[in-house]
This record gives sequence, structure tokens and C-alpha cells, in this order.
Amino acid sequence: MANEHDLEFLGSQFALELEGVEMARFTGCSGLSYSTEVVEYQDTVGGKIIIRKRPGRTKYDDIVLKRGLSADSAIIDWHTKVLEGAVERTNGSIVIYDNAGTEVGRWNFEAGWPSKWSASDLDAGTDDVMIEELTISHEGLFKA
Repeated sequence: MANEHDLEFLGSQFALELEGVEMARFTGCSGLSYSTEVVEYQDTVGGKIIIRKRPGRTKYDDIVLKRGLSADSAIIDWHTKVLEGAVERTNGSIVIYDNAGTEVGRWNFEAGWPSKWSASDLDAGTDDVMIEELTISHEGLFKA
């Protein structure tokens, strides 16, 4: 019998929720990561100089979500508020769904805001789907 630690997230879709309301579904997600700097200081023990290490500040990477370009303007509207000087920092979640559409994981972020929106280049000579990309800057990330 598999336990929680044996599960792999074979997510086929990711949803962006803001304050518990689903805003959009995406097919790609990166940036669910954070790192803590290492602060070194010198100490003397028994006449020997040693280097001690302790945790410093934690940095949270930006979350980048990708999907086929959509006619739904909710994401662009959210970023437009930033352009107008009305930044709306909000708590949210990246929800991971399996192929059957069942929620299998969730990462919550704090004080997030859309720092970048882009669409892939236009090229009349290709049948590629246009890709929409949203970057969310935030101040905290934890697995729910």
C-alpha cells in the first residue's frame, strides 16, 4: 500500500486560485521553490577557530504559469491593475490535479501579485498554439 510519501505528482493541469476562487487552469508551472541563505560566522572553541553556519533570510522564487492563450481576460485584468498603480496583493494557491481531475496537491502563496504577463511570438507560418505566461511574485510559499 502506497503512502503519502510515495505519491508522485503527475499533474496534467494546475489551477490558480486567488482567495479560494479558481481564476484559471494552466498546463505548466515552475517556481514552486524557496531557498535559505547560509550565514557564516567565526567562533573559537578550545583555542581553534571554526566556521559556524546558521540560516539567514529565506527567498521565494517567482511562480510561472503557462497555458494556451485564452480569450478569458481575468489574468490580464489582474495584471492591468499593477500597470495602473493599484497592486492587489492577494493570497492564493497553485492546485495540482491528476489526469482524472482529482486534486492531488496544493501550494499556497502569500501576498502575491502579477509581475509579468506575456504571450508567445506571433508566426503565421506555424500551427503552434500561442502560449500565455503569467509570473507571480509573492512573499511566502508553503505546501498545504
